[in-house]
Amino acid sequence: MRLDAFARARDAADNLSLILQRDIERNIEVYELSIQAVIDGVNDPATLRLPSPIRQRVLFDRSTNAQDMGSLLVTNTAGEVVIDSRSVPPRKLKLSDRDYFTVQQQSAGAWLFISKPFSPLLTNTDTSIGLSQRLTDSQGQFAGIVVGTLRLNYFHRLFDEMTLGDNGSITLLRPDGTVLMRRPYNQREIGQSIAGAPSFKPLVQADSGCYIGTAALDGAQRLYRFKHIGKYPLIVVVGLATEDIYAEWKRRAWAIGIVVAVLDFLIVLISVLFAKQFRKRLEMEQQLHLLANTDSLTGVGTRRLLDSTLDAEWRRASRNKQSLSVVMVDADNFKSFNDHYGHATGDSALSTIARCIVENIRRPGDFVGRYGGEEFCVLLPNTDLRGAVQVAEKLRAAVIATDQTNFASPSGRLSVSIGVAAFDGNAMPGATPDQLVHLADKRLYEAKAAGRNTVMPQQQHLQLAVA
Repeated sequence: MRLDAFARARDAADNLSLILQRDIERNIEVYELSIQAVIDGVNDPATLRLPSPIRQRVLFDRSTNAQDMGSLLVTNTAGEVVIDSRSVPPRKLKLSDRDYFTVQQQSAGAWLFISKPFSPLLTNTDTSIGLSQRLTDSQGQFAGIVVGTLRLNYFHRLFDEMTLGDNGSITLLRPDGTVLMRRPYNQREIGQSIAGAPSFKPLVQADSGCYIGTAALDGAQRLYRFKHIGKYPLIVVVGLATEDIYAEWKRRAWAIGIVVAVLDFLIVLISVLFAKQFRKRLEMEQQLHLLANTDSLTGVGTRRLLDSTLDAEWRRASRNKQSLSVVMVDADNFKSFNDHYGHATGDSALSTIARCIVENIRRPGDFVGRYGGEEFCVLLPNTDLRGAVQVAEKLRAAVIATDQTNFASPSGRLSVSIGVAAFDGNAMPGATPDQLVHLADKRLYEAKAAGRNTVMPQQQHLQLAVA
């Protein structure tokens, strides 16, 4: 129950952080598009020549008038506002001392910068952050910035709508540790840096994560789930207090503990019965495990067991630089055989083929599995291509030797086509065991194209290759 409580809390924190990440990312992206539209307009001489009222309509869409959106401003290289989304002519403002201006002035990249919290110059209310992008002239030199302000009330309302528990928290940070918004809200904490706190370090080591830590601001122990906001320099951290996570579990644990203490004597008595049932269950699970990994018709391994064994043998061969061969065996003309003799005889023929394979695969490490339908796969560890072809020839001859009639086969008897592929232990980058199986399967189809009842590659081809 304690683990379940933790798991539910972790899932809840993950869902909350995902919701917050997407909501914040979507809104900032909308504002960034508005900023980019202004940049495109400012870089167009025809737009700048328009009369001021018309230019305002061209440069600023209605999204800039949303509830928590502030002004969109364009400055010159000195930081003086030359275009103002809220006023024509522009208000007399100089932004050269703002971090969102100086950072863009000193950098060369065209990227969105998110500032520290500040109070707007014209009003002392509605603490905001600035989102700025650099303007460049035709020579690529700094030509000013486009900056939009976003009121922190947006984050405040968004965080208040989340269900966290009595002692939970939500924090929005910049990667340098500056707190932009936090729930529970405390005005003094906005703009503080927690970069030196141990709980901050995991936040910059990955794009997302989950850990238990002690809050730098209030000292509470919480389960934290954090996510970076897309491509933007923001991190949202959801913290669920361990006190809240385990509160219900503690109440239930006490209640159950009392009941268990009262019933202790009865539990000791019935534990003997439980032990007997447990032994029966183990035996049943072993039988089920055997049935799950054994093909009921042919008695060889199932496809699931084949896949896991192939993966293990591939890893062993790669690690020890040893060869590994795969032999694909397929019954010839089996559909016609089934249609003519009936499915019962077809099942018997598959069992015969499986028996021939098993009887001729002697080594303890060799494995036989049913690949699907009338196709079988044989794994031969520490066996090169030449040795695998020899084994394949034995299998082909053993099936022919059963002398089971097959009217659809040119030989008139039940036969198989076999494809062989080998891995020399030196895996190329990106090589997988599935590629080895596909190569053996390809050679199986080559064997069928060559007239069936044959092995590909053939022994004489190998001898020519050696010569």
